[in-house]
Amino acid sequence: MWIVGFLLLLGPLVTVHELGHYLVGRLFGVKAEVFSVGFGRELAGYTDRRGTRWKLAALPLGGYVQFAGDMNPASQPSADWLALPDTERALTFQAKPLWQRALIVAAGPLTNFLVAIAIFASFNLAYGKPVMPPVIEMVAPDGAAAAAGVRVGDRIVAIDGDPIDDFREVANKVAPHPDERIELAVQRGGERLVFPIELRTVVERDRFGNEYRIGQLGVGSYDGRMVPVGPGEAVTLAVAQTGDTVEMMVTGIWQIITGRRSLDELGGPVKIAKFSGEQLSLGWANFVGFAALISINLAFINLLPIPALDGGHLAFYAAEAVRRKPLGARSQEWAFRTGIAFVLALMLFVTINDVASLSLFGS
Repeated sequence: MWIVGFLLLLGPLVTVHELGHYLVGRLFGVKAEVFSVGFGRELAGYTDRRGTRWKLAALPLGGYVQFAGDMNPASQPSADWLALPDTERALTFQAKPLWQRALIVAAGPLTNFLVAIAIFASFNLAYGKPVMPPVIEMVAPDGAAAAAGVRVGDRIVAIDGDPIDDFREVANKVAPHPDERIELAVQRGGERLVFPIELRTVVERDRFGNEYRIGQLGVGSYDGRMVPVGPGEAVTLAVAQTGDTVEMMVTGIWQIITGRRSLDELGGPVKIAKFSGEQLSLGWANFVGFAALISINLAFINLLPIPALDGGHLAFYAAEAVRRKPLGARSQEWAFRTGIAFVLALMLFVTINDVASLSLFGS
């Protein structure tokens, strides 16, 4: 199930990511020489009438589109590029205006975001949206909220100054912040009260034994129902759900950087394979929902301003737009080599981390 889930998950997501680059490049008249799903030795492929080689490679950990003229890591003009005939040079990536190159690079991550939004919107249309008034109907006697003086019947109006309109929003504000202090504003009768609360930390386990360290407030509500939504609202909700997911990712990464979360919570290909197999075993709805989360992850990671990732290219284009000229080819090439080394080192670290966490090794 791990292998099947991994291939069914990563293959399509990588393909749509690269299709984003390819389609926008084609829109602007850039010739694509290679479209590869995977890296390494070619397993199967064909060349279309435009001269693009479409291939499936042996290592299914990514993919790429190689545009004409893309001859070095920094995608900078070279002597070989300058030697091309004018008609051929016009079809190359480097020959296009800065804004077109930026759109081609940004198209991959944006396509992944659109895939996630489409999945969330489909779920919203199929199941509707849950509506739950932010009224507290249960307070755990030994919970953080009870210790602060929160009572049954209080209506939550804000957390850390952010308005709360639905009880489901409470979990999004609380779960990512174990052992942290929040300010909970409630309406009690005609009075607004603000409670500083130190969240408790709980470790939850799913049916597969995976552990999740989350913050807990110690309140609950029972008055929830599903309400049908139309196409427009389904998409609007999907955009908000995607934004909430990105916000939680940023919070999690910052907590790891600042030491509030363990590096063990970082995951790589092995952990993705494990989770994808587990979600596939629970049914297609769970698996497709997980695919939306991974699609957001791919988009977010690729937009980080790290040389060798899409975000690194966009950062250099931003610098070029400000300076009115590109950075030096040598400095860009060294930056991209450093970026590749960083990405490979990170992948090695998370892979070792993943393998060490498997029950195979007594973890």
